[in-house]
Amino acid sequence: MEQISFWEVEVSPKAVNVASVPQRSPFRYPGGKTWLVPRVRQWLGNLPSKPKKFIEPFAGGAITGLTVAFENLANSIVLVEKDEQVAAVWQTIINTDNGAEWLANKIINFNLTPESAKLLISSQPNSTKGLALKTIIQNRVSHGGILADGAGILKNGEKGKGILSRWYPATLKRRILDISKVKKSLKFIQGDGFQLIKKNINSPNIAFFIDPPYTASKKKAGSRLYKYHQIDHEKLFELMAKAKGDFLMTYDDADEVRALALKYRFETRLIAMTNTHNTTMMELLIGRDLSWVD
Repeated sequence: MEQISFWEVEVSPKAVNVASVPQRSPFRYPGGKTWLVPRVRQWLGNLPSKPKKFIEPFAGGAITGLTVAFENLANSIVLVEKDEQVAAVWQTIINTDNGAEWLANKIINFNLTPESAKLLISSQPNSTKGLALKTIIQNRVSHGGILADGAGILKNGEKGKGILSRWYPATLKRRILDISKVKKSLKFIQGDGFQLIKKNINSPNIAFFIDPPYTASKKKAGSRLYKYHQIDHEKLFELMAKAKGDFLMTYDDADEVRALALKYRFETRLIAMTNTHNTTMMELLIGRDLSWVD
């Protein structure tokens, strides 16, 4: 039997049901981290002091960063996203004056039908706000919320409701307006998460939450889920080994990822999650010290 090094000792705590966690993001996001929210609270609460800055370099639906903002778990939160469509939503809500109100009102007044959805999705908006609206609609009516090329539109949906099965305009409006209320603590940057990590690598009172596209394993699920799925995972691990601040990484459980964690002497924990279909799945947490995981 293969011997396991001390930094690889794993536990598998009771699964967190995502239905028990407040939903903050307007996105349905593939690989979303709602299930991890209780662990993020636990991690940040066990740090020696409240982080001055919380950085999420691969923000996506940003449920983690939003939770940190809503629950005041760090003084400031920086979200970074490269995808132009996802970025347009965050630019509109966080960086644009009255952008959240504009987007919320557009959503609540949008008459969603298969025809209106297809027309908007096929359009080429000439403004960031227009692209944000298109992105939210596309995200809501596509299979799994996938925005990458080739994602199809829901036909049957939940209980035969078709594209309306994931369309909750009042809820989306509330979430967007709620985010606008905490945006003073939020900063959004469209760009490369690696650059922001490098810029802050020597700052000690920073917490990094690292949730990159899952393309490190042979399964490479991220290649069909995300537009920008090609990243240098080895370089990412190398950077985090040099970072003065603490970090928490989450990855698909794969031999390639475990090998990188072993190489850089990071601890790993296998964590159970229960998705919205009540299916229990496992993901890998990675950090310098995961003794706080119960």
